[in-house]
Amino acid sequence: MIDHTLLAPEASDHDVEALCEEAIELGVRAACVSAARVPAAVRVLAGSKVRLAAVVGFPSGAHLAAVKRDEAARALGDGATELDMVIDLGYAAVDDWAMVGEEIAAVRAVTPAPAVLKVIIESAVLSEQGIDAACAACVAAGADFVKTSTGFHPAGGASEAAVARIARNVGVASLGVKASGGIRSAEQALGMVAAGATRLGMSRTAQVLDEIGAIA
Repeated sequence: MIDHTLLAPEASDHDVEALCEEAIELGVRAACVSAARVPAAVRVLAGSKVRLAAVVGFPSGAHLAAVKRDEAARALGDGATELDMVIDLGYAAVDDWAMVGEEIAAVRAVTPAPAVLKVIIESAVLSEQGIDAACAACVAAGADFVKTSTGFHPAGGASEAAVARIARNVGVASLGVKASGGIRSAEQALGMVAAGATRLGMSRTAQVLDEIGAIA
């Protein structure tokens, strides 16, 4: 269920290669890295069972839809198998969900199955009604997952309440729910899963798994 993540702006190819080696050792679902670091990740992950996720329009989401589309296509061409794109929060702020849907659809158009598209809605910024509307846009545009957060916004990261609300919105459409941003303990991770998360984005994966092992 875990996307082992390294998205620090200063992360080097060497840092990403080390992350990917750890991802293989830990047996996680995916490694999640910046689009520019995809070639470095591929060098390590090639031939392994660990999928490679790249972020798109990260972390602000304030990119033209065409730029997000092109970044997505390049990341997939370089070897990514999953994409985590950030919506334009400026559109969300004025309830222009049609434009949010259009940019998701633009990225979906260059992300054919079996490639996976996760959409980051920055749930801590949104009202409950905003979360509902964002989820509806994701469903309509063909996303595979709704993801809570980038982990970089000052409003905060994932919360159990947001995860539960997203899960209620997208469960009928069988979309996945990814909780990310601030998950640093076994208690938090297990709480997100109980709330409805089907994928977790974490950087402290080894520590959290050790804690879960101790609990078990």
